[in-house]
Amino acid sequence: MQGITELTIALTKGRLAGRTMELLGRAGYTCEEMADKHSRKLIFRNEEQKLNFFLAKGPDVPTYVEYGAADLGVVGSDVVLEENRRVYEVLDLGFGRCRMCVAGPPEARELLDSGAMLRVATKYPEIARDYFYHRRQQTVELIKLNGSVELGPIVGLSDVIVDIVETGSTLKENGLLVLEDVCDLSARMIVNQVSMQLKARRIREVIGGLREQLEAEGRK
Repeated sequence: MQGITELTIALTKGRLAGRTMELLGRAGYTCEEMADKHSRKLIFRNEEQKLNFFLAKGPDVPTYVEYGAADLGVVGSDVVLEENRRVYEVLDLGFGRCRMCVAGPPEARELLDSGAMLRVATKYPEIARDYFYHRRQQTVELIKLNGSVELGPIVGLSDVIVDIVETGSTLKENGLLVLEDVCDLSARMIVNQVSMQLKARRIREVIGGLREQLEAEGRK
């Protein structure tokens, strides 16, 4: 494939990377080097297709894409919203679906509905700030946590939490429940703004191939 435009793709470490490579493979974009689980390489390459891949922690993926270290990236929409980087969000990949929710003990519902001042524990202060300040017009004190935010209401640190909910089983086991939905989440493809101009044809080709694959699978 001489003359083909080279692309670099940043993938989120873990299950998201695996699901992304499976989808890319079904759309005709592969990387045999990534199949070696014992490899210590940091950059994986498909020389024929002129594609480079690297793995990064979720919050770092939009940073790599914004600054042009990667042309494309795949990351959860929670990270896209929280990091708020200058990138284009171009495609919902349809997997990794979950919800961002306000949760807490049953008695917190009255506090929430009254519009009272709340203490909110979260790993996602930007998403929480936008939700409470702009959508609910409610004043809150945000407390950033990095671990199990469910502890917040249990030990009296906060009234409620804002966090990702998949099945809700962890909340239930700890006497908490979903009080409000903030937004739906899933894996998204993002693009560097300059690359979208300089490498438009190749990037549109990749996006188009993935979109066609997703539509075909949706019709099955």
